[in-house]
Parts: sequence; C-alpha cells; structure tokens
Amino acid sequence: MSTRYPLVLVPGMLGFVRLLLYPYWFGVIKALRRSGATVIAVQVSPLNSTEVRGEQLLARIDEILRETGATRVNVLGHSQGALTARYAAAKRPDLIASVTSVAGPNHGSELADHLEKHYPAASAKGRLLEALLRLVGWLMALMDTGYHGPKLPVDIHASHQSLTTAGVALFNQRYPQGLPDTWGGQGPEEVNGVRYYSWSGTLQPGKTDRGGNLFDGTNRSCRLFARTFVRERGQCDGMVGRYSSHLGTVIGDDYPLDHFDIVNQSLGLVGKGADPVRLFVEHAARLAAAGL
Repeated sequence: MSTRYPLVLVPGMLGFVRLLLYPYWFGVIKALRRSGATVIAVQVSPLNSTEVRGEQLLARIDEILRETGATRVNVLGHSQGALTARYAAAKRPDLIASVTSVAGPNHGSELADHLEKHYPAASAKGRLLEALLRLVGWLMALMDTGYHGPKLPVDIHASHQSLTTAGVALFNQRYPQGLPDTWGGQGPEEVNGVRYYSWSGTLQPGKTDRGGNLFDGTNRSCRLFARTFVRERGQCDGMVGRYSSHLGTVIGDDYPLDHFDIVNQSLGLVGKGADPVRLFVEHAARLAAAGL
C-alpha cells in the first residue's frame, strides 16, 4: 500500500543527496519505492541555521507539489533535518501532512554543547574546527552528484548554534509543535493538521559494536562522541540523546543503531541484527494506513 502523499527526505548537518555514486539514504529510497511510495531526497544547506534550511525546504516543497500534482507531502528528517522539517511544518502546516524525526536533536545535542565549551569560536581550536568543517563541506558539495540547484549558503556558527541545547531551546519556544510536555514523554500526535512521529537508537555494547560495524569507522566515531554526553550518558546514539529525540508519537527510542546506522549509511554496515531500512518501510505503511 503506497502513501497518499510523496515522501520528502531531508538530510542532517553536512548532508547530501548523493556523493558520486553513494546516496545519503543508502538502500532506503529504493526500498520505499518498491513499496509504491513516491520518494524525493532533497538538499538544503549542509552547514547553516535550521531556519535558513527550513526556508530552503519550503521552497523545494513548493517545487515538488508542482512537479507531482500532490497537495501535501510527508517529510522525514534525519538529525538536523528533523528540526528543518519541524520549522517547515510550523510555518506551512497546509503543505505538510506529517513530520517524522529520525534521530533528531529535538532538545539539542550534548555533543554540540561539548564542542561549544571546549572549541569556542574565538579560540584557536575553534577556528581550526571551523576551517575543517568548511573544507569538508566544500569537498562534499564538489562531489554531490545528486544536487543540481544553485550554490547553497554556508554559516558554520549558525549551524552549530542551531544544534546546542540552548539554541534548540530557543527554537522550541518559537516552534513547539509535536514536543512532549515532560522529558522523555510523547508529544501530541497531531498539531494544526500535521501528524508528528519520531524514532531513534542507542549505542548498545554487544550489538551496535558487532556485525558490519566492526568495519565501520563512523561507529567508532559515535562511540567516541558518546563520551561527551552527561545527562544522557549511556542513552545516546553518539550524537543525539534517546529522550532528546522524542517528538510526537515515539515509535521507538532504543533501536540498536548509531547516528549513521539509523539511515543505513556506510554502505549498509550496521550492528548485529539491525535493519534500519525496515523501519522506513514499516513507517511508510503506517503513514499509508493513516491516510497520509
């Protein structure tokens, strides 16, 4: 059963559509299309504020509606892409049928807080980190063969501030749609006609450090990043905390998936027994059953 509305996939920080032959959503788009869904992976500024990215997403949604003839879209966002989707839905709920947060830092990332504290923008370490991010962003833009639009603006400081606990707290004051009233709880299922969903994972010794992740450098990075967490120590995917990810109906928050596994990156190298693609296919069926 296919979804009523197209599925729009929004990447996170340093996101892309396809690097040379390698897609951001490895195996996900193909599986969703096999299920009958119309799927469009979009690109927004890889390094910029959530609000700037959100306006870019709204412009792209307008194009998608014209191209497909659809009246609304279902938006699925990974990491900062979830915040980007939330912004778009808050601004134009008439265009968006649902928002799904996949490992979204809906209350900020403790990793971003750590970097702000130990690599302040005015310090030598901060300037070095900014230069590195700028270089990585430039190289990725050069290699992105899936995006053919105009050059997208970069603002590394705004990107970072959009992911800190304080930065997301300000964002949440303006755009609270779908947020839980209590820490670790579920949010409202529907706000202004938009359905809200979320899922996320956690690092789980014996699972996420086994299987394909034995050969995946990004998993080792997530295990290293997890050491920066305090409030959600032992309850994070390496970049986003389990409870920080909650939005709307929480489908699950403890899948054995790190922050990159959850969208099947690194050529599908994931932990023991993990199947992130299945989560997307099951969710498409969930949206279809809800008439979305």
